[in-house]
Parts: sequence; structure tokens; C-alpha cells
Amino acid sequence: MSELVRSAQVIAAEIRSIDAQTREIVLRSAIEIGKRLNEAKALVPHGEWGAWLETNVNYSQSTANNFMRVAEEYKDSQTLGNLSYSQAVALLGVPAEEREQFAAEVDAENLSTRELQQAIKEKKQLEKELKKIQQAAEKDRKAREELAERVSQLQIELADAKIAGDAEQAQKLQEALAEAQVKVKQLEKELRAKPIDVPAVVEKIPEEVEKELAELRKKVAQPGNETAIKFKVQFEALGAGFRDLLATLAEIQGADPDMHEKYRGAVLGLIGKMSDTLR
Repeated sequence: MSELVRSAQVIAAEIRSIDAQTREIVLRSAIEIGKRLNEAKALVPHGEWGAWLETNVNYSQSTANNFMRVAEEYKDSQTLGNLSYSQAVALLGVPAEEREQFAAEVDAENLSTRELQQAIKEKKQLEKELKKIQQAAEKDRKAREELAERVSQLQIELADAKIAGDAEQAQKLQEALAEAQVKVKQLEKELRAKPIDVPAVVEKIPEEVEKELAELRKKVAQPGNETAIKFKVQFEALGAGFRDLLATLAEIQGADPDMHEKYRGAVLGLIGKMSDTLR
């Protein structure tokens, strides 16, 4: 009977199987070693850990730290799969809550350790750039808010000055308002021109920024805005004056009831005329 000759494909499949088993054995062994190192460190006197490692297991502190971290970080993890020990150590550079998803996204078990380290490095660099963009966006948002508040305050002060007949102050406020409006336009221009260099980020102003800019432009550009603020100031002054008038009438009523009725009638007459005018 002739000897059965196995195909190269069968041999390759056996090699892959042995390799996977070896990976798992090595990683599981590393986890078990790490557990025992953590146990031992809790018993060794403070300051003697390095000497204990050298004497008893001949590990450097960095090697021991890797074993202990792997044991701690992967004790309840589903990330392991067919990872090698060196891949598992590399993935310690990814936060625990992100590790499993990241490993799946980059197909970690099919990358070399060097390729995996490079993928982690690129991830951290991207996160760093995104953080810078977020900080810049927050700074721009605060600048827009402060500018919008400044414009609104100037418009109110300008309305007050015109109501009071203070032409000189009104002129100063008008100039300050015009300057603030120029800054609004400049800020908008800068936002639109600002480049975004991070890969996978759409190079356009986010929708919420566009909306905010539109509101800001509407607030500072509408010709009727100043009149609306003027009305608000005058309406509030009218209400405050009426409340003061009622308080004074109450004081008069306590001192001179007859005079109170006279003044009360005068107020009612004025309110009637005002009401007729608005009809």
C-alpha cells in the first residue's frame, strides 16, 4: 500500500492551528504569571520588589509590569481572541473601554506587533489632533458668545442714550457698535477660512456653527433691531413707572383718602386716553 501524501494546504492548516494554540498557551501562561506576580508583590516588603524579581524569577521590573498588567487588564476581557502576548501588551496602550472595538476595527490578531503599535500610535495622534480642534472650537464658541453679548449690550445702551437725548454718548456707542459688527464679520470670515487638517474630518463648518453664525448675523444686521430694543427699554420703563405710581397712590390713600380718589381718577382717565390711542 502506497504511503498517503498530505497536501501543502493540509500542512499549512496544521501549522496555523499549532501557531494559534501556541499563541493562546503563551498568552494564558503570561496571564497566570501576572496573577502570581501581583500576589507576590503584595507580600514583598516595600522597596524590595526589584531585588525579589531578580533573585527569584530573573525578570526586569518592566517585564514583570507587563505580565501584571496583562493579567489585570485581560482577566475579564473578550478582546484576546488569537492575540499573541506581544500584541496583548501593545493593546495596553488603548484605554480598556475602547480596546475591544479598536482590536476588531484594525483586525489586531492579523497584524504584526510593529503594525499594531503603529496603528495605536496613529490613533493617539488622531485623538490629539481632534482634541486640539475641539479646544479651538470651544474657544471660537466663547468668542462668538462674548461678541454677541457685547453687540446686544451696546444696542441697549445706544437706545438708552437716544431716549435720554444724550447725543454725544449715542455717537460713541454707535461707533463702538459699528466696530463690534465689523468684528462679527471678521470672525465669520476666519471661521470659514480656517483649515481642518485631521483625516476623516469633513472640511466644512459644522451645522451648529453655521446656525449660530446665522443667528448672530440676524441679530446684528437687521435694521429693525435697534428699534425693537428701544421699544423694549421704553416698555419696561413704562411698566416700572406704573408700578411706582400704584405704590404712591397706596401711600396717598393712607394719608388722604379724598386726594387718593382724585388722583386715581386722573390715572384712570390717562389710561383710557392711552387705550383709545392704541385702538
